[in-house]
Amino acid sequence: MQSRTTTTVMLGIAQTLAWASSYYLPAVLAGAIGRDVGTSASTVFGAFSLALLVAAAIGPFAGRLIDRLGGRPVLIASSLVFAAGLAALSQARAPIHVFGAWAVMGLAMGSGLYEAAFATVVRLHGVDARRAITGITLFAGFASTVGWPLSTYLDGVVGWRGACLTWAALHLLIGLPLYALLPRAAPALPVSKADVDPRDGGSALSPAQQRRAAFLMAFVFAVAWFNSTAMAAHLPDLLRAAGATLAVAVGIAALVGPAQVAGRLIEFTLLKRAHPLLSARLAALAHPLGALCLGLFGTSAAVAFAMLHGLGNGILTIAIGTLPLLIFGAKGYGQRQGLLMVPARVVQAAAPFLFGLAVERWGVGSLWFSAMLGLAACLALAVMTADTKAAASVGEPATP
Repeated sequence: MQSRTTTTVMLGIAQTLAWASSYYLPAVLAGAIGRDVGTSASTVFGAFSLALLVAAAIGPFAGRLIDRLGGRPVLIASSLVFAAGLAALSQARAPIHVFGAWAVMGLAMGSGLYEAAFATVVRLHGVDARRAITGITLFAGFASTVGWPLSTYLDGVVGWRGACLTWAALHLLIGLPLYALLPRAAPALPVSKADVDPRDGGSALSPAQQRRAAFLMAFVFAVAWFNSTAMAAHLPDLLRAAGATLAVAVGIAALVGPAQVAGRLIEFTLLKRAHPLLSARLAALAHPLGALCLGLFGTSAAVAFAMLHGLGNGILTIAIGTLPLLIFGAKGYGQRQGLLMVPARVVQAAAPFLFGLAVERWGVGSLWFSAMLGLAACLALAVMTADTKAAASVGEPATP
């Protein structure tokens, strides 16, 4: 049986490749693609938003397949689809081709990014998957660090079409073999939404509490992805609105990536024995606290804001994998994870546009909107904590 550490490393490397060649691709290549096919960069980002919507639609189906068959065949298929989508994008001659290629990429994103990797390790290791989930995010936290420079270099050497073909080849040469070496999981039938067994790691919540937990969790995940994507698209502009120069704003915004990795390291070390709901509550408060600092102290607190946002976002990414395992257990995890992430993928697709409108209207004041969302997510987590404590008081051993 393959060790959990080996599985984590293999999935972490493959996830770094998957994120670098999909989520982080448009930031570097959108302008070049738009110029070559006769459209704007914003249209290319519109095609990327379509991919996120496709990913939302395919996610529950992919999760259900992982529950039944294990993650290996689904992830192998995702590598092939990633390669096909990138190859199709490299041959685009018109905007409609770009949209078609990104729709194919959406199929791969919905079956080959974090949710699928998390479901795979849960399928293999059950309730002991928390550290594996954290380890995968530690690796993939460097996806932008690897992806942006490599895509920029390839664009300069072989053009954007060659860059897409190179990424497609890397999926076949690296991602596909890594997934093929994953251990097979014994087939298992999925369970119903209400079939949560505390012996399998789930909390002893009543059916009504389970439904409430599912809605609250979906809301928390949607807030996490909305704020993350909004900041990724608009943080430099926000900092400039607060009074920073362009060079300073870009430099400070670049701190978010390392801060995310630092947050995951904190979760992996200092918070490894903490209850996942406690870690999530602390993480949800980080963005509002950073926004408060920036609002009170202006650009002198810009670094603090970027670091706090990154720290919180890094830990919340782990919570997306661990909270469903905590509340519902390992059985049926993949399908539940896919369903819980549908609202997150939808708002993620809309986040750059919606938050862009807020920035145009209110400037740095738009941070109060994202901060209020963060506080609402923290409140939702507090309700989940109270429900879990109530369940623990009638027989569960652990309390948050």
